[in-house]
Amino acid sequence: MKRIACFILFLFLLATHWSAAQNIHSIKLFRTGDQTTFPILQLGGSDLLELHFDDLDADIKNYYYAFQLCNADWSPALWNTFDYIKGFQNVRITTYRNSSLSNTRYTHYQAQLPDRNSVPTRSGNYILKVFLNGDTSKTVFRRRFVVTDNKVTVGAQVQQPFNAKLYRSGQKLVVAVNTDARVKVMSPTDLKVVVLQNNNWTTSFGIDRPTIYRNNYYEYSDEAFTALPSIREFRWSDLRSFRLQSERVQDIQVVGNKTSVTINPDKTRADLGYVYYRDLNGSYTLEPLENINPFWQTDYASVRFSYFPPENKVLPGQDLYIFGEFTNWAADTSALMQFNAERGAYEKTLLLKQGYYSYAYATMPAGKKVFPDFTQTEGNFWNAENSYTILVYFRPFGARADELIGATTVNSLVARPGGL
Repeated sequence: MKRIACFILFLFLLATHWSAAQNIHSIKLFRTGDQTTFPILQLGGSDLLELHFDDLDADIKNYYYAFQLCNADWSPALWNTFDYIKGFQNVRITTYRNSSLSNTRYTHYQAQLPDRNSVPTRSGNYILKVFLNGDTSKTVFRRRFVVTDNKVTVGAQVQQPFNAKLYRSGQKLVVAVNTDARVKVMSPTDLKVVVLQNNNWTTSFGIDRPTIYRNNYYEYSDEAFTALPSIREFRWSDLRSFRLQSERVQDIQVVGNKTSVTINPDKTRADLGYVYYRDLNGSYTLEPLENINPFWQTDYASVRFSYFPPENKVLPGQDLYIFGEFTNWAADTSALMQFNAERGAYEKTLLLKQGYYSYAYATMPAGKKVFPDFTQTEGNFWNAENSYTILVYFRPFGARADELIGATTVNSLVARPGGL
């Protein structure tokens, strides 16, 4: 499985959405009870996912959702919908309410997945498609989640690479998979391992060949495939209140019903030493300080980000992106910053809801969508805290789709002396 191919397919899935998506904001899909969790379900289990989003048209629309089963590389599975969904194929979202205690008018929609009338019956990768009036050609947005049927034991450890290029700036994973009698492996390539750093698919990579295997044991430890840059702790902005000016907020202006927030200007951290602090690893949470409900009692503001490059000059041949969950991990151009020659700074204004946001700045070659690079903006440190999700897929002989047969999460601070 090739990293670039998966990334290009990911961008294609994100790009093919209906134009109404411009009115949709604050899309969250997470395991019930924790907004920062990775959306994963156990096949036949009782866990639920929560879907939340806002429609800034502030009217009532008939939103529906449906599931699409995919392979490990996110290509559509060769199954009919009736083969992997029990119940209705399309489900209307019936829980919604108008915003209250906020200057911005919007309609908040939410749903718990899976609905008892529409349940996935096979493990694997799923795309959640939300669309209007039961018409899938009017798809508003898509989100990914996975369903696992645990048939293997997965162990993982984060280590410092031996490779000289990544020794001080990267982390490598050693993944061990033990199968049982339920998994009939005819070739080691029947198993595929996918690794996500900090729960995002943009920088994920796949491994389709073990380094060592014997009997029912498969180990993936080749640094050529399991090592990657480790970034550093993410920047943050506390936007839980539009009345109180928090540490990272430079200015708040309210004109009529419009709120504008200016974030303290940022600069490169690549030349700064590493400092550990607890962060959200690029995720964000919706939460207000003054009100109670984080979903329909929170307001919106136009939030201005600024990044001053070295010598206040444009980065030659590079585009600059805001990288985080709230920009969909810079998977499209909505997070692209523009250079202001008068200020000598990159700028971007985003409409954001009250909450706590973590993010980083990433570069990509101008006009191209490739894997984000943090070398110039953030720096990479091998001892940074990162969370890794390991997914194990299996394609049985003659099967028409990949099954997700195991998953685990490991943190880079585990088993490190002193926790760092």
